[in-house]
Amino acid sequence: MTDTGGAQIRLLELADAPLYREIRLEALEKNPEAFGSTFERENAQPLSWFEAAIGRADIFGAFLDGELAGIAGFSAQEGLKQAHKGRLWAMYVRNTARGSGLGKLLVAAVLDHARGRVEMVQLTVVSENEAARQLYSAMAFVEYGYEKRALKQGGRYYDEILMVKFLDEARETTRLLP
Repeated sequence: MTDTGGAQIRLLELADAPLYREIRLEALEKNPEAFGSTFERENAQPLSWFEAAIGRADIFGAFLDGELAGIAGFSAQEGLKQAHKGRLWAMYVRNTARGSGLGKLLVAAVLDHARGRVEMVQLTVVSENEAARQLYSAMAFVEYGYEKRALKQGGRYYDEILMVKFLDEARETTRLLP
C-alpha cells in the first residue's frame, strides 16, 4: 500500500468488492462514453461478478479518508508473443477527488506494478477527454493511433486515442504520430 498525502493506493481485495461495484457503476453511469461496458449490463450483475473481476485482474483503489475515490485496472496480455504488453483500463476518479492528483497517483501505482512484469503499458482514451489525455501525456504516455468510431453510446460515436508508455525509458518517448 502506498500512502501519499492522505491518499492510500492499494490493490483491491475480495472484501472490497461492494466498494468496487459502487464506484464502477458510478463511473459507467456518469461517464458512459468512456467505457466499453454499460451501466445496465454491470448493474444487473451479482456481487460475485465484481469479486471475480477483482480476482482475475489487478485493480488499484485510491482511498481518501477511507473512501474509495478512484480506480484503475492493469492486466498483462496473454500469449507468448504479447506477454511483453500490459494494459491500463477502467480508470476513474470521482468528481470530488478530481484535480487533487489522485489520478496521477493511480497511474503511477499501475506503472510501478507493471515494471518487471511487462515492457510497455497501453491504454485507450476517448478523444474528447482532454483532462485524461493531459494526465496520460504528463505520465509519459505517447499517442500512437486513432480509432474512429471506437465506441457508440446513445446513438453517438466516440473516437479513441491509443497511447503507450515504454517502461524501459530508453525507448522513444516522443509522440509517435506524425
